[in-house]
Amino acid sequence: MLHLKHFVSALDKCIEDFKRLNDAWQKEMDRGVGLLNELAGMSAQQVRMRCAEFRGAFPSDELDRSRSLACRFSQDQRLWRSHEGARRWAADVLSGRTTYAADGGQALLRELIPPVAVVQIASFENPHCAEEDYRKEVKLELITPTAFCENEAETPEAIVNFRRFSGEIEMIEKFIEDKRGWQTRGERAPVAFFDGSLFISYAQPRTRRQDQYIEKVLHLVRKSDEARVPIVGYIDQSQARDLVKLLDFLAEDNRQSTLFDGQLLRAQDGSAALSRWGDRTIFFYCMREGIEDSRDAFLDESGDPRIGFVYLQTTRDAPPARLDIPSWVYREGLLEEVVDVVRAECVVGNGYPYAIETADAAAVITGRDLEQAWRLVQEFASRAGLQLSFSRKAASKIRRH
Repeated sequence: MLHLKHFVSALDKCIEDFKRLNDAWQKEMDRGVGLLNELAGMSAQQVRMRCAEFRGAFPSDELDRSRSLACRFSQDQRLWRSHEGARRWAADVLSGRTTYAADGGQALLRELIPPVAVVQIASFENPHCAEEDYRKEVKLELITPTAFCENEAETPEAIVNFRRFSGEIEMIEKFIEDKRGWQTRGERAPVAFFDGSLFISYAQPRTRRQDQYIEKVLHLVRKSDEARVPIVGYIDQSQARDLVKLLDFLAEDNRQSTLFDGQLLRAQDGSAALSRWGDRTIFFYCMREGIEDSRDAFLDESGDPRIGFVYLQTTRDAPPARLDIPSWVYREGLLEEVVDVVRAECVVGNGYPYAIETADAAAVITGRDLEQAWRLVQEFASRAGLQLSFSRKAASKIRRH
């Protein structure tokens, strides 16, 4: 247990450190707000010309039309004086439209020798119509000791993480394929949610496993483009710094801010601030560092990066969420419709997309689940006459809980 008295005492001893950090943070915020306002006064072409050698984010031509980095939520704010009004708006946006999310849970029984792991992927598909019920699907994969023995160069955690990532991607791709042709059927645009970022970047040299992550994401984005089914990578507490790095590059003062994009965009002054619920940034294209050797694969037929992002204010007080979105969605004029779907899902989910929340609840593996899994493995080993070793420490933890 944490000894709270000692913890409070340790905090008090560090108060000067926190004060210095707070002062430095405020100076960075002031500088960043000024740079954001300068960026808002430029054209997209000017930024591209000045950033020809830059690898990172740059604004779309939405900057020229908006003449600002912030796009205000245009709905009559009188609708938002009650939660009922917001829900009516959300119901209109979602009515007859299928939303989908896939999320995974995992558990690694490390204390078992050799180790065993389980990956559980759950999906939630909601057609939002009276004639058709929502659908939940759960797929479970057991990762046996063989997989760990065949990949001794990797940690068991890395193997399990990739299996979970792959499972989530594959379920979303199945949904995309199922929804192909929605336009000709006269349906409203479906939207699939991925709980996480669509940007995968690593320092060179990359490993084989890192390349596999990139290949998975590229395949998903290409499938979304080919089938014209929008996907959104949703990051609630993003620590991305793509926009901050762009500002540092444009400043040409060799300073590197330690702020996150979301912190800067939540500043209460400046024309770029996301000051109200539902406000978003313009669409930014993005090409992360560390993928130079596969750069062409990340460019679409127009020469722009295949993936971009917007930041969306989904709560009244917290920093904005980041939405990673394939560039074709912006190019085809579907961006605002897709963002409206995210807004509506967040209304239903009280600040977080309901589809992701529901998929996560179905996929999560709790501590109690893990205890039961331990006992089932022990019973299985006994029935099968297997020689498995169990950590005494793990057994002790199970007994205590």
